[in-house]
Amino acid sequence: MRGPVEWFRSRPLRSRLALLTATAVAVAVAAVSLACWFVTRAQLEAELDSSLRSSRLDAGSVQALLATCRDRSEAPVAAAGSYTVQIILTDGTVCTSGRSPVAAEETDLAVARGQLEYALHTTKADDGTEMRVYTYPVRQGPVGLGVSVARPLSEIDNSMGTLGWVLLLVSGIGVVGAGAAGLWVARTGLEPVNRLTGAVEHVAATEDLTVRIPVEGEDEIARLSRSFNAMTAALAVSRDRQSQLIADAGHELRTPLTSLRTNIELLARSEETGRALPPEDRRALMASVKAQMTELAALIGDLQELARPDAVQPGPLEVVPLHTILRSALDRARLRGPELTFVADLAPWYVRAEPAALERALVNILDNAVKFSPPRGTVEVALMRGEVTVRDHGPGIPPEELPHVFDRFWRSPSARSLPGSGLGLSIVARTVHQAGGTVALTAAEGGGTSAVLRLPGAPTPPPSVVAEEGVDQA
Repeated sequence: MRGPVEWFRSRPLRSRLALLTATAVAVAVAAVSLACWFVTRAQLEAELDSSLRSSRLDAGSVQALLATCRDRSEAPVAAAGSYTVQIILTDGTVCTSGRSPVAAEETDLAVARGQLEYALHTTKADDGTEMRVYTYPVRQGPVGLGVSVARPLSEIDNSMGTLGWVLLLVSGIGVVGAGAAGLWVARTGLEPVNRLTGAVEHVAATEDLTVRIPVEGEDEIARLSRSFNAMTAALAVSRDRQSQLIADAGHELRTPLTSLRTNIELLARSEETGRALPPEDRRALMASVKAQMTELAALIGDLQELARPDAVQPGPLEVVPLHTILRSALDRARLRGPELTFVADLAPWYVRAEPAALERALVNILDNAVKFSPPRGTVEVALMRGEVTVRDHGPGIPPEELPHVFDRFWRSPSARSLPGSGLGLSIVARTVHQAGGTVALTAAEGGGTSAVLRLPGAPTPPPSVVAEEGVDQA
């Protein structure tokens, strides 16, 4: 069996809001009603006490009532309406005129004996009526006595009973009205949420990321709608990029795979038919197969690098000497372009990055310069205050193509005959941005292209790195 909390949580949000509103109003109305009831009762009791104090008997009435008490006469002398008047002697004798007698209490006797100035209390008469009693002292010559004036509390009780029913009725109407108003407010206020829920359910059922929610106002619901629209737009862009990546990867993989399959089929047919290929042709085929496998491995590695989420670092960040990593990348670039001349001017600079990823990005930039440099050309490399400049003297990049050079699989029409997958510069941009830097390709004066990488850092390593790791500052 479910408890009230579980039952409440299982209700729709609209019902919970209406129930909470009704409950809050009920508590507020109950508190106000109780306060009103108690204040009114206290006020009526104060007025009753004031009326009793002003109902003192004159001396003649007291004398007549005392005489009646001594003669044991039953005729009333000084009682009218709902009042009960009693004479209380010092020995405890009580003579009553009016309603049912009221038993004298110790405070009444103390007043008769002159020990108290007055007594005011609530008690019950002999017939069960609840009475409010006021007793005051009176002197009859040398004799002292007390006079009690009593009045039933039924007058207050009747009024308070009527007031209680009125407050209960008003409270009930208020709670019901508050519940209805809360339900209407919840229904109206949650209408944008209902639209958002419908849109989310539609996206979940159809995977249609073109759904947008109309945004009205500047409140929290409007912010939520904007966030949902931004999320679906980002998801749509991400899905489009994923589809484009798959399509581009399939296109790039098809060419080396087709060539590789053709070469392997030639070798297999030669083995099956027993007709050996000429040694020169066989060596050429094997070299082609090796080159195509190397190209496939590089392409797959580039795809794995780009498929990794941007928020995930390839490895732990370290304070590394950029100039040392750039020298290592230059050594690898010289092997790829032995006929080229490399002019390097490297000043010390330390950055926080992942060493392997940073070296790969620098190698990609240098490979791009090697690829487009003319035979026996010059590649100029400089590192000055965190700015790496790699300049070649090749044909350059047309201005209309510069905005696309860092796109995945994009290749200039003039470079489609050259080896490469079109992913190298995308990896460069990704790595540099993760290190907090920027990268750009521009047309160089006099022809060629300049690649400029800017990475935040310092010309000297932190003292802790020098002390703990012995970083080379040369």
